[in-house]
Amino acid sequence: MENYKERKLIAIDLDGTTLQSDGRSISRYTKYIFKQVESLGHIICITTGRPFRMSLDVYRELELTSPVINFNGALISMPNDKNWEHTKSYYIDRSFIFDLLRHQQNFNLHFFAVEYRRKFFLNTFRNVEPKLFGVEKFQPYNRLGADRVTENPHAVLLSTRQKDKLALAEEMKRHYNGKIDVGVWGGPNGILEVVPKGISKASGLNHLLKVLDIPLENLIAFGDEHNDIEMFKLAPNAYAMKNASARLTPYASEILPWTNDEDGVARQLEKLFLTPNK
Repeated sequence: MENYKERKLIAIDLDGTTLQSDGRSISRYTKYIFKQVESLGHIICITTGRPFRMSLDVYRELELTSPVINFNGALISMPNDKNWEHTKSYYIDRSFIFDLLRHQQNFNLHFFAVEYRRKFFLNTFRNVEPKLFGVEKFQPYNRLGADRVTENPHAVLLSTRQKDKLALAEEMKRHYNGKIDVGVWGGPNGILEVVPKGISKASGLNHLLKVLDIPLENLIAFGDEHNDIEMFKLAPNAYAMKNASARLTPYASEILPWTNDEDGVARQLEKLFLTPNK
């Protein structure tokens, strides 16, 4: 990727990558660098396992105008244009939810949540932080029951102990005979995301490369965790954070010398696009 003047699609993971370790904070430096890079015509695309509503504040804080990939690829949308013709939505068959409700005791779960674009249902409120779901407090209508699942959801969030999340991801895939895909969030929480089979951050980025008419060689990706592997396999220029999971780093073009708390994404973007002689 020697010509840095050609328009790039820059895919940024959020938790453990762009956001600091509190899962919310973005430094002024990062916001400044992002605006400078966008002013050169490049497209910065939030590419996250988070639901739409939990990435919208980040999108607005960064003052982005680009498409967003949510639910690890199950929703591709333009937040500022509800009628964007290239919106893509993929869903899990709700029979999966009913089965999970019946067998939830078989898995070591703190909670599980059924996720739609703008709403969610949670099987328990006990010891669950509402801010994890982007709300100040839970409401009665957020309580999950079979009668609430009248439509197929985009994704299901599962919570377990941080150290158990990779094992649970494999167990879920075995239990459901590979009919689903399971990704793992970065950051401090033991969160897994179940999405439709064949859907990933990579499938979402392939869609955007096509509709934005950007060649694959101009795709750049930043990530830190298991659910970034397919994206890293796709991107010729894939940067793993210093704090990245050992599961991800073999797929990286480069491991950055900075963590998410050290503004690693912004530092690398400054190096690539804003340093003289690049």
